[in-house]
Amino acid sequence: MAKRTENNSDHQRQSLKIGPGLRALRQRLNHRVFWPPFLLLIAASASSLLFPDKFHERVSLVNDWILDRFDWLFSYTSFFMVILCIAILFSPIGKMRIGGKEAKPLLNRWRWFSIILCTTVAVGILFWGTAEPMFHLSSPPSDSGVDPMSQSAARFSMGTLFLHWSFTPYAIYAIPALLFAIAYYNRGHAFSLGSMLFPILKHTNHRWLNDTINVLCLFALVAGMAASLGAGLLSMNGGAAKIIEIATSPLSLGVIALVIVITFTASSASGLLRGIRMLSSINMAIFMLLVVFVFAFGPTASIIQQAGNGLVEYSQNFLAQSLMLEPFNNKAWTHSWTTFYWANWMAWAPVTALFLGRIAYGYTVREFMLFNWIIPAVFSIIWMSVFSGTVMHQQLEQGIPLVEALNTYGPQSVVYEMISAFPLTNVVIVVFLFTMFISYVTAADSNTMAMSGLSSTGISPDDPEPSVYIQLIWGVLVGLISWVMVSYSGVDGIKILSNLGGLPAVILLVFCSVAMVKLLLDR
Repeated sequence: MAKRTENNSDHQRQSLKIGPGLRALRQRLNHRVFWPPFLLLIAASASSLLFPDKFHERVSLVNDWILDRFDWLFSYTSFFMVILCIAILFSPIGKMRIGGKEAKPLLNRWRWFSIILCTTVAVGILFWGTAEPMFHLSSPPSDSGVDPMSQSAARFSMGTLFLHWSFTPYAIYAIPALLFAIAYYNRGHAFSLGSMLFPILKHTNHRWLNDTINVLCLFALVAGMAASLGAGLLSMNGGAAKIIEIATSPLSLGVIALVIVITFTASSASGLLRGIRMLSSINMAIFMLLVVFVFAFGPTASIIQQAGNGLVEYSQNFLAQSLMLEPFNNKAWTHSWTTFYWANWMAWAPVTALFLGRIAYGYTVREFMLFNWIIPAVFSIIWMSVFSGTVMHQQLEQGIPLVEALNTYGPQSVVYEMISAFPLTNVVIVVFLFTMFISYVTAADSNTMAMSGLSSTGISPDDPEPSVYIQLIWGVLVGLISWVMVSYSGVDGIKILSNLGGLPAVILLVFCSVAMVKLLLDR
């Protein structure tokens, strides 16, 4: 099977150059996979508009039930996936080449990493990189022994940010993505989430199993994407208000959502990797520019010191925080933060893994882990060190009232209050807004393509593109749900949406972890 894939290397390369056309239009809608999550999500959006109070009450009850009963599953699964990533790095499987011994990479290393990072980051680090540390600084867990608004709270905050944004979340992506890459390119399995389970299933062509997994994870990803877009809408609206003084309203949020959806749908429809290659290169360059600018013009010495303190805190508390052990077993706090994050990352992970696995062709497993797990985690640590370290220094040492802005105007206001202390404030705000816009567009591009592929028939290494109209439908639905939730539920709605999407995803990831263990043992 590997030989067949190796012989298709030229076809793989050509598929990157062919936009949507007659070949793409041959793909047909997979009705069994498309309609159940689509109708369920439409019904949820309609209910939230027509009966907002009752809908929010019912969904909150479901959310509380998920957290109360499955918080341990989110935590233990994510921790175990970190252990698996370490094992893969030192396993003989690391020498395996995705696509076979003669497979040549589709992308060079820099472009590959740029696409990986921008696909997985979305607007998360931009929104939460300044807002989250203010929450932890002012309201650490009540039984942690950490005093609010203190240097110990700053250390706790930085260590917690490293936990939430580095090696654990990228392990959640890496395991299913690697399984799919091997299944799709080395074993010849179908473009389906069920293919990830090939080490523990004799056959992965069970229609009912594949369809069920695809339906559940499509629902999960739409929920996760909508939650991420909702955070971006709030932040972009807050930035625009700084420049042109517009209020945050359903109308303003709707206009921003419409522009974003049009852009990422058009990019996705432009052909496999065509739009995202250009967008990710721009996105990566601006990321680096922003990090250098804030580090150079911000409290450089304080950033370095806080990063060091945070790494120590992260290392010391990694096990206890990951497994919700004392003194980090305050359920009210973990449900609001750590469990929320694991659910959010897991909601994205299975379908995003299809895209990450697809673009890994030609690289070894060890290279895959380096570029999909280690380097993105290190980048996130650097980003959080610079931006989070800056806002905590501004609050504690300079007396800039960022916590007050958080409580008065919402989490989306913190980053713009931070930027106000820098030179060229309006220019930096415009750059930041553009970065947030293009970050979500880049992530949504790849995931819309993967969602559309799951909803289509006939996807294969030689014929990888879904129909444009399917991509358009999913893009519009993501925008609609995010607009509804953020307009009528705010940040609470974003968190609830992530938790709901994470539950079906974590079940699949448990089986993926078992499958990876078997694959390692069989080698």
